[in-house]
Amino acid sequence: MLKIIFSLTLVCALVFSCSTVPVTGRKQVMLVSPAEVQAMSFSQYDQFLKENKVVTGTKDAEMIKRVGARIQKAVEIYMAEKGLSSKLNGFKWEFNLVEEDVLNAWCMPGGKVVFYTGILPTCQDEKGVAIVMGHEVAHAIAEHGAERMSQQMVAQGVATGLDVATMESSPQIRNIFGASVGMGSQLGILAFSRQHESEADHIGLIFSSMAGYDPSEAPKFWQRMKDSAGGAAPPEFLSTHPSSDTRIKDLNALLPEATEIYNKYKDKY
Repeated sequence: MLKIIFSLTLVCALVFSCSTVPVTGRKQVMLVSPAEVQAMSFSQYDQFLKENKVVTGTKDAEMIKRVGARIQKAVEIYMAEKGLSSKLNGFKWEFNLVEEDVLNAWCMPGGKVVFYTGILPTCQDEKGVAIVMGHEVAHAIAEHGAERMSQQMVAQGVATGLDVATMESSPQIRNIFGASVGMGSQLGILAFSRQHESEADHIGLIFSSMAGYDPSEAPKFWQRMKDSAGGAAPPEFLSTHPSSDTRIKDLNALLPEATEIYNKYKDKY
């Protein structure tokens, strides 16, 4: 059994491709290329826009595009300064507002952004939109989509290896092992998801500050998000997102760094 698990681990180590996340410097493993993920996201994004009501010509729609353009410029400046412009290869930026009462926004790999009209009251204004925009774009820059796909591929591989390793055990033991790995993998993926969210908060705050938006808006936005939830949230260890209190605390700790960047770039806008 140990030989099988060791062999599986060795094979995983041989095929892993390492990458480094901008801003945070965290090492990540990739089993899929960003180009593959981008190709899928572009197709899905176009299909999504066809099936939903895209808002055009309004002040809110123009604000989304304006903020998006500023965040895009900040990202391109940052990546160029760090010698990482190649990470933006294949990006086809797009920023759209969709009519739906949903408290959400997202950015697909390759820079495809959607804001729902339902999140705008919580954003309140352009500064709030910039905080959300920076966060969502950060997911794409950090290649979180490709990383999550890689994590799920690894989890499936480990589960398969364990199944083979316990083949001669009783059905009860196999079920216990299978359930343990299933739960462990699920909570592991949730933990990585929370890590991605916290990382996107950090990276996004840097990008929005470079784009000339006051970073002190970030904890205020998450306080509004907390208020809108009315306390209806699962325990943090079972959630894909950090709690609002955790995000507010972490963002406040990042404000000195972000404020320095904001003061450096704010006069450029």
